[in-house]
Amino acid sequence: MRWRRTSRGSTISADLRRRLSALLLLVAAACPFAAAAETFRGIVTHVTDGDTLWVRPNGQRETVEIRLLDIDAPEGCQAFGPQAKKALAARVLKQPVVVRTRGRDDYQRTLAQVRHRNEDIGAWLVSEGHAWSTNYKGKPGRYERLEDRARRKGIGLWAGPHAVEPRSFRRSHGRCL
Repeated sequence: MRWRRTSRGSTISADLRRRLSALLLLVAAACPFAAAAETFRGIVTHVTDGDTLWVRPNGQRETVEIRLLDIDAPEGCQAFGPQAKKALAARVLKQPVVVRTRGRDDYQRTLAQVRHRNEDIGAWLVSEGHAWSTNYKGKPGRYERLEDRARRKGIGLWAGPHAVEPRSFRRSHGRCL
């Protein structure tokens, strides 16, 4: 058996090193959030709703389904859902974007921040009243100030008196078909 001295002075066998490496690769593959962030450029080919779009990376045929990070737009069958989708499509459909990925969600969509002409599209959607800034474990969302400003101005989904967060809507009605 071949042994190798580690940087701390202990020794491990080559076989054990191989097994540990294989185990680490397995863990990284099994955990969707363990993947390193990736940045790529591409063209938006489709908009599913106010916070989900499809991007074809430059030089590739396959498209990637992107769920915008840190926001939640109304469901398609929910009040203001069609307007949120239309606003996102008008802004980025068939346009070049820069995508910075951060893992996958429960539906295996790529979670990412998307920029168009150097503007954060998630921030734009929230500031125009097309989406909520999502909070996590009681902490304010990344775009909370932009959401507060849109609420005060009464724009977008804040123009009406009864905006229902998509999370609450899904709990009561399920996902749109």
